[in-house]
Amino acid sequence: GWFRRLLHKPKPSSAESSLNASRSTSSSPSSSSAESSGSSPGTSASRSVRPSPVSVSDINASGSARWAKSYDVCICHSEVDLELVEELVSYLESQPESFRCFLQLRDATPGSAVVTELCDAVQNSHCWVMLITPGFLRDPWCKYQMHQALAEAPVANGRTIPVLKDVDRKDYPKELRNLYYIYMALKERSFKQIRDTVVRYLQELCRSSSSGTE
Repeated sequence: GWFRRLLHKPKPSSAESSLNASRSTSSSPSSSSAESSGSSPGTSASRSVRPSPVSVSDINASGSARWAKSYDVCICHSEVDLELVEELVSYLESQPESFRCFLQLRDATPGSAVVTELCDAVQNSHCWVMLITPGFLRDPWCKYQMHQALAEAPVANGRTIPVLKDVDRKDYPKELRNLYYIYMALKERSFKQIRDTVVRYLQELCRSSSSGTE
């Protein structure tokens, strides 16, 4: 009897079908939106997770929490990787957000102590990008930079962004094992991932700052 009733159940009209379809679409993000949220901030999927999104114009606004520090990004790297780091800095500084990057050989004050310059840069940056390469792992100075950034992060509420290049997972520094990293296979794609990560952090920073003042 139930099967016969099911067969004779009246079908919804086309108007009702379209209405139900539109409701189901708006209540759950599409798979394409979910995939895009991992690579670019501000997509429809990320908006469903984060209410009241912060736009790029809000990040660049004069009263933004971004300007509380001198730099958006501090780059920690080995000297042998300077050429790649210079490409990364050029990429970030040419973005619409005009990221302010600290590059030690370029921005350190002549005559100032190396350690002092490093500590000041770490304290006055929102994010710290660590380019972890074989040269980074061999250099004691790079390990010192890493420890300084990790020590400063809880106090400064900053974001440490490890970037692995030509390094096996087993050689990933144990001090960073609790942090997700970016693996640099394709340079252009990795640069974009770094840029998107910094943008998301600045969005979170501006959002928390605005909610704290309300």
